[in-house]
Amino acid sequence: MAAVNTILDVQGLSKRFGARVLFSDLSFSIAEGQKVGLIARNGTGKSTLLSLLTGHEQPDSGQIVYRNGVRVGYLEQQPSYNPDDTVIDACSNHHGDETLIVKARQILTQLQITDLQQPMGQLSGGQRKRVALANVLIEEPDLLILDEPTNHLDMAMTEWLEGYLARATLTLLMVTHDRYFLDHVCSVILEIDDHTIYSYRGNYSYYLAKRQERIDTQRAEQARAANLYRKELEWMRRMPQARGHKARYREEAFYELQERAHRRIEERQMRLKATQVYIGSKIFEFDDVCKAFGSDHIILNHFSYRFARFEKMGIVGPNGTGKSTFIKLLLGLQQVDSGQIDVGQTVRFGYYSQDGLQFDEHQRVIDIITQRADYVDLGGGQRLSASQLLQRFLFTPEEQYDYVYKLSGGQRRKLYLCTVLMESPNFLVLDEPTNDLDIQTLQALEDYLQDFPGCVIVVSHDRYFMDRVVDHILVFAGQGAVTDFPGNYTQYRQYSALQSKEQAKAESTQREKKDYHNNTRRRLSYKEKRELEQLEKDIDALEKQQRQIEAELCSGTLSVEDLTEKSRLLPKLKAEADAKSERWLELSEIEG
Repeated sequence: MAAVNTILDVQGLSKRFGARVLFSDLSFSIAEGQKVGLIARNGTGKSTLLSLLTGHEQPDSGQIVYRNGVRVGYLEQQPSYNPDDTVIDACSNHHGDETLIVKARQILTQLQITDLQQPMGQLSGGQRKRVALANVLIEEPDLLILDEPTNHLDMAMTEWLEGYLARATLTLLMVTHDRYFLDHVCSVILEIDDHTIYSYRGNYSYYLAKRQERIDTQRAEQARAANLYRKELEWMRRMPQARGHKARYREEAFYELQERAHRRIEERQMRLKATQVYIGSKIFEFDDVCKAFGSDHIILNHFSYRFARFEKMGIVGPNGTGKSTFIKLLLGLQQVDSGQIDVGQTVRFGYYSQDGLQFDEHQRVIDIITQRADYVDLGGGQRLSASQLLQRFLFTPEEQYDYVYKLSGGQRRKLYLCTVLMESPNFLVLDEPTNDLDIQTLQALEDYLQDFPGCVIVVSHDRYFMDRVVDHILVFAGQGAVTDFPGNYTQYRQYSALQSKEQAKAESTQREKKDYHNNTRRRLSYKEKRELEQLEKDIDALEKQQRQIEAELCSGTLSVEDLTEKSRLLPKLKAEADAKSERWLELSEIEG
């Protein structure tokens, strides 16, 4: 019997596609107020489970029971919209409720979506994701289900969402590979492994510790089963003749033991380490490079940089500041407006792009890899076969012979990553490699990049990934402003926070000096007295206009066009009133 505060109860849930079992007899419950993270390997049914819970698909067996009256909000991994709809059209469910429209406008503004009349077809993938996110947040559902909510969000937006969900008093179930997000938001971790679900009552760090305890226990049990299995196997071989009742019972127990002794235990793969990669001393140089799209979108402004051997660089910055363009300039996929980029002759790029690689749906996974090469040369006479590489990135021997059309989105991204590594590059350029990859694959990739003896450039919004992989960061702030920070992402954030505090302190000191100077001035002149009188009248008029517009916004009688126009006017009036109030305070203090 589910507890009184249970908001969702799942019992005996099973789902398969053809002969492939995704999960079997899953049972779990979510209590009101819990924030639950769901973790599993790519292809084991995370998104399918969310589709079952939201009624988009039906289970083969089992029950999904919600508490009566529960409102569920669902963010799909790839939300789709009519490209001709405007942003406000995409929030069409809320047209009839002025309170929700005002809340939608507030959340969209916080998510940096300000033009509500912009067609959805003109938005980037990250902007569309933010509109979809706003759609579920403004409904304030009892249970919020999110499928990879941080995909395509830049770091600032990810941190905003992380803070919002951590503070919110709601019940949450989400799939995400963002480990800092899981650590800071979740109070429960559910893991699907070997068709079974495990529950851990803690955040991601707690889950890691307890999961390792579980695996260690399973290994010990499997070792004991293997020893007993060897003894029972000898007995089976010695007694092939007809057996009595006790012997038949022992024979049945033997097959049970055989299954336990050979059961797969999920564990981290061995680190895939290349011993040497040849690359010359000259890597690449940017010399006084300029790049812009039109006059108002500057990417690089007289930018110069010399890349060193074995350097591991991370690139961060808000969406639209030119991170991907920088990479395409380096690879020669786009041309500079002026300046020069000089790449060393020994450099062999391996490029993993956001767009990914298009595969033949009817090819097998192993064939796609062997088309590139039969093995990866690790140096020192060591080689890694195509099958071994796939296994390092968690493609089981059975999955290696699957056709592409059977693969999940995350498995396809893993396959694309393997095709890049299979070509033995000495300079890896990875543009958003973490999207859609499961945590186990991310760990394998992090290990690989840490040991990689060549050069690496990574563009990523995954803070945990960047912290583990890079040794310094290029920060793209927009309009050609690019700075080089000597450290990882967390160190950069700590430095930025310290700088902000110091700047705020300096501004406070400056204000104090200004106040002291103002207080020691002579009394107001005749002209300043008239200005003070006029300011009082202006402020009263502006505040009256603000109250009138706020009443109209809440009246429910405005058209969408009037609503948009008045919503844009309101902050302008407020800013003008604030400026006049500040000047009024200055003059009042002198007068006083």
